[in-house]
Amino acid sequence: MIKVLANDGISSQGVLKLKENGFEVLTEKIKQEDLIENINNKNIEVLLVRSATKVRKDIIDSCPNLKIIGRGGVGMDNIDVDYAREKGKHIINTPAASSNSVAELVFAHLFGMVRFLFASNRQMPMEGDSKFKELKKSFSSGKELSGKTLGIIGFGKIGQEVAKKAIGLGMKVLAHDKFSKDTDITIHFFNGDKKTFNIEINDLTTVLKESDFITVHVPKTDKKAIIGANEIGLMKTGAGIINTSRGGVIDETALMFSLDKEKLAYASLDVFEDEPNPSIHLLMHNAISLSPHIGAATNEAQDRIGIELADQIITIYK
Repeated sequence: MIKVLANDGISSQGVLKLKENGFEVLTEKIKQEDLIENINNKNIEVLLVRSATKVRKDIIDSCPNLKIIGRGGVGMDNIDVDYAREKGKHIINTPAASSNSVAELVFAHLFGMVRFLFASNRQMPMEGDSKFKELKKSFSSGKELSGKTLGIIGFGKIGQEVAKKAIGLGMKVLAHDKFSKDTDITIHFFNGDKKTFNIEINDLTTVLKESDFITVHVPKTDKKAIIGANEIGLMKTGAGIINTSRGGVIDETALMFSLDKEKLAYASLDVFEDEPNPSIHLLMHNAISLSPHIGAATNEAQDRIGIELADQIITIYK
């Protein structure tokens, strides 16, 4: 029986589908330093990970029986993909399964930013009973998203889902992507109607200068941050920025400086440079809305991810 190790977990629906097709699924978490020994001793042929487990050259070289390496999600920066393929391994991921979940989190943060929910949720438990009127006054200068411009950096599947939701809210969308051309996106409505919009791909400078809010959906690279001090300097004074992609694509030091100097009004971070130990200064900053890397962490997305991984594994073996 072919053994699958889902080291960072997999949905029950994914497990069920694999078992129905004759696979044995192991879900007990194995420490990074013990992976090679366990993969070899248990003769594991399929290794599934999310963002926690790293699959580097040492595992690829030391585990000759490993045939498939799968990533539940989009980004594969925790896997040495090119090297694994050179060694004959199949690499799979689920680029579309979590797009809607991440896009919805973007707007959870956006709404929270413009109505100061991230700050009021911190202060109301401590001072709501004694300083209600003062808090009401301090949080009474919120903004509406309707009519504002959302800049989307990275216009793949997640960026396109973000655009659909922005259009539904009455926002203008500006998009930038190094690898995409102008893109048609179709919004499907509850009654079966649908409408298609053409989104023009702009240069980065235009998107930064003209947007009220920026949301970033690009993979992490080994190079410098995509959004650093220079890029923040191009943004509107009082703008906001959201990162639900990968820690490091925004320069966190430059971000905090811009917030301190009130160049930017607020920021939202679901991902951090030093996960799982992000900077305490970042976490304590009073202008940043925070979540612990939960973009794809919805029940619906995890079910889609599990089923999609199972389907790809089954297809490869068949």
